[in-house]
Amino acid sequence: MRAIRRVLQSLALAATAVGLSACISLLPEEDPSQLYRFDGVPAADAQQAAATDSFGVLRTGGGFVQSASGDRIMTVTGERVAFISGARWVSPASVLFNDAVMRAFDQNTGPARLVTRGEVRRAEYGLRIDVTRFEVVYDQGEKAAPNIVVALRLSLVNMADRTLAGSKLVETTARADDNRVSAIVRAFDEAVAQVTGQTVAWTNGRGA
Repeated sequence: MRAIRRVLQSLALAATAVGLSACISLLPEEDPSQLYRFDGVPAADAQQAAATDSFGVLRTGGGFVQSASGDRIMTVTGERVAFISGARWVSPASVLFNDAVMRAFDQNTGPARLVTRGEVRRAEYGLRIDVTRFEVVYDQGEKAAPNIVVALRLSLVNMADRTLAGSKLVETTARADDNRVSAIVRAFDEAVAQVTGQTVAWTNGRGA
């Protein structure tokens, strides 16, 4: 009797497993999100003339507005915040932005030279960059081409005596030419290029 009961229990479990697998297989597969990136390379005319006396600048941390720091593209319509469906950054926005800052300094012909931790070169200044806005703003209606807003708070500190060499608020906008993701990404690229170019130019001036 016990043997028959065990067989019946095993059959019931097997039937349940088959039923669950059948249910799972019927669930619709989710379409993969399209991946995008921005380079944010400043225009050549945003760079300064080549300098002979350079100084080292070390990135000393900084924040990135948390709601937009991930790989989702944040939009703002009035008081409502949402994310673009089916579209993501190829890496978190904070990572892509930091890469854009490094590229801007690498292409800089002015005196400021970005120093990474572990380099032999000494850093005369520490630069903190806080990204306070990084968003798609629908300020002309949900179907109109949106505006991209990127805002930073910059602080430059003299590493020798830890005194503040300067601080600055930078904000730029770039209007997309259409309400499509590809157009929005191009506008992000333009806005990031503007703020990184301004960051490099300001650092060149304050450090010099």
